[in-house]
Amino acid sequence: MTALRDLGLLRLAALGLVGPRAPSAAAAVHRLGAAQGQDYPGALVSVALRTESRLRADVEAALDAGEVVRSWPMRGTLHLVAAEDLPWFLDTVGVRALNGIGRRWAQLELDEVQAERAREVVLGALTGGRRATRAELLAAIDEGGVPVTGQRGYHLLWYLSQTGTLCLGPTDGAGEQLFVLLDEWIRTPRRLDRDEALAELALRFFTGHGPATVADLVRWAGSTVRDVRAGLAAVRDRLEPVTVEGTEYLMDPGTPDRLAAARAEAEGPLLLPGFDEFVLGYADRTAVVPAEFATRIVPGNNGMFRSTVVHRGQVVAVWRWAGRGAKRTVDLEPYTELPPGVAAAVPGLAAALP
Repeated sequence: MTALRDLGLLRLAALGLVGPRAPSAAAAVHRLGAAQGQDYPGALVSVALRTESRLRADVEAALDAGEVVRSWPMRGTLHLVAAEDLPWFLDTVGVRALNGIGRRWAQLELDEVQAERAREVVLGALTGGRRATRAELLAAIDEGGVPVTGQRGYHLLWYLSQTGTLCLGPTDGAGEQLFVLLDEWIRTPRRLDRDEALAELALRFFTGHGPATVADLVRWAGSTVRDVRAGLAAVRDRLEPVTVEGTEYLMDPGTPDRLAAARAEAEGPLLLPGFDEFVLGYADRTAVVPAEFATRIVPGNNGMFRSTVVHRGQVVAVWRWAGRGAKRTVDLEPYTELPPGVAAAVPGLAAALP
């Protein structure tokens, strides 16, 4: 018998946050399908927490080596994905972010002629394995005759990435990710037809996030119920259903055993950076975040998710670093009175984060 509060514990196991960690950053990201990437430093920590080494440097190395890439594979939102997966993500769910683009172009006074001129410029600037910062590419586009004032520049780089020309690749000496040409950077892309891609999407999501619902996958991928159900039909026999309070959830059949082997770890305190999949990977977060405290994670619904403290599979507080250097401390905001020992464990857990 599974209760609503059990879902958080099972998700910790599925998401690779407890139990055996992935052997590499690429493997950790592959298991998730995609990992939130809006906050780049936080994304590095999220992936590192899921690897055997727990080293942020290893995640950066995977990005620099082209094993993992950061781009806009779905929902028009930055994510980390295994490099080989980016093309089929773009073709299957990424294209949906282009719906209604005409309205945005009208607001920005852009059109297809300007967008394609920007594409010509970046192809000329990057072909042959060259790399460029965001500022360098925007300067080149501007010099090429397409103004990049206001939001036009960001939108053009997003559009060229969304349509398969650009992606974010290695970092420069200052830690800024550089733009590269997708076709040059991703050397061995997987090629899936649409039915295969929908099936792969469903299998990877429910394996790496389950227990989760169809609605969760629709929200996560920015897909449609019809497409999600079509993909699920092809892989349902490889997933285990569980019904909680009248709602069907799906997961990898091995997830309960993963949790059983790591039960003590899963029930202890855990610190996560903002934007981690444990919170953002689901349409309905009430299984792990009490509804009355949801706004604490994203104050004012401003899209900026705060770092969380998880205990027994539930988000029980938000936290942040305060001060600098030797005077740096952890600012902890519990939702209610914390269980014994949790508050005392937080500073050490924060200091041990990758």
